[in-house]
Amino acid sequence: MEKIIKIGTRDSQLALWQAKTVQQKLNDLGYKTELIPVKSTGDVVLDKPLYELGITGIFTKTLDVAMLNGTVDIAVHSMKDVPTALPIGICQSAVLERANSTDILVHKGLGFLDTEGTIATGSLRRKAQWLHKYPDHEVVDLRGNVNLRLQKLEDNDWGGAIFAKAGLERIEVLPENYIDLSWMVPAPAQGAVVVHTMKNDEFTTGAVARLNDEATELCTRIEREFLRELEGGCTAPIGALATIENDAMSFEGVLFSLDGEQKIEVSLKDIPVSEIENTGKQCAQKVLTNGGIELMRQIKAELK
Repeated sequence: MEKIIKIGTRDSQLALWQAKTVQQKLNDLGYKTELIPVKSTGDVVLDKPLYELGITGIFTKTLDVAMLNGTVDIAVHSMKDVPTALPIGICQSAVLERANSTDILVHKGLGFLDTEGTIATGSLRRKAQWLHKYPDHEVVDLRGNVNLRLQKLEDNDWGGAIFAKAGLERIEVLPENYIDLSWMVPAPAQGAVVVHTMKNDEFTTGAVARLNDEATELCTRIEREFLRELEGGCTAPIGALATIENDAMSFEGVLFSLDGEQKIEVSLKDIPVSEIENTGKQCAQKVLTNGGIELMRQIKAELK
C-alpha cells in the first residue's frame, strides 16, 4: 500500500493555510496525505514575551518531537520561526516560493506618528527598528495568532500594530487601514514556508523535495546564515533580506540594540549567484567586527 504522508502543523489559521498549501501541492503530484494539527507552547502561553520563555524554536519544538516519535512524517513551518540548527535526524527538504516579505503597520489613523504614540508588536526586531525611527513612542507586547492580534489592536487604544504582510494576505484578513514599512528590514526568511522531513525517510524526503523553489531556498539560506553567525536566534533584533534579480543577489543585514538607539548594518549589491557562497557569514562578520560583538553581549545581558 502506498504510504500516506502525515503532515504536521500548528493549529492556527495561518499555520493550517500553510500546511494545506503543502498538502495540495503533494496531492497534485499524486501523493496521499493526511493533516495532523498540534498546538505549540508558543500558541498556548500568550502572557509573556517570546524572549522571556527561554525556548529555542518555541513554535517548532512540538512538531520536532512529533516527527522524531513518528506521529507525523513532515512538519510545515513559517521559516522565520525555525531555529538555525535543526534537531539531529531532521532535515530541510523544501522551501516554497516566497510571498511578500514586507512588514506593515495596521493603524487607526497616522496622526500619532508625529507625536507620542503607542505601537504593539511581539518582535524585538520590529520594536528596535520602530524605536530607532520613532524614539518618543512606546512599544507594548502583542502575542497570539493573527486574528487574535488584530482583535487586540481593535480593543486597545494603541495607534497601530506591526504585522508580516504575507500572513494577513494568506488568510485574507488584510485590512484597508495599513501602510507598508518598506524601511523596516524583515526577519531572516520572513514570508517563506519551509518543510522538514526525517533524513532516513527517503520516500517522504524525495516527495517534498519536488516542492522546493530554488531562488527562495538560496535567499533564505544566506539570510539564516547571517542570523546563525550572529548567534541571534529569536532573541536579538536582527533583520536580513536577500533578493535575486538577473542572476545577481543583493543583501541587506542589520543588528540593533534593544532600545533601537544603536544600529549596525551591512549591504551588498549585485553579487553573481555563482559567487554567493558564505555571503551571509561574511556579512555577519562585518557586523561583528564593527561593534556587533559588544552589542550582542549587551543584548544577551539585558535579556537575562
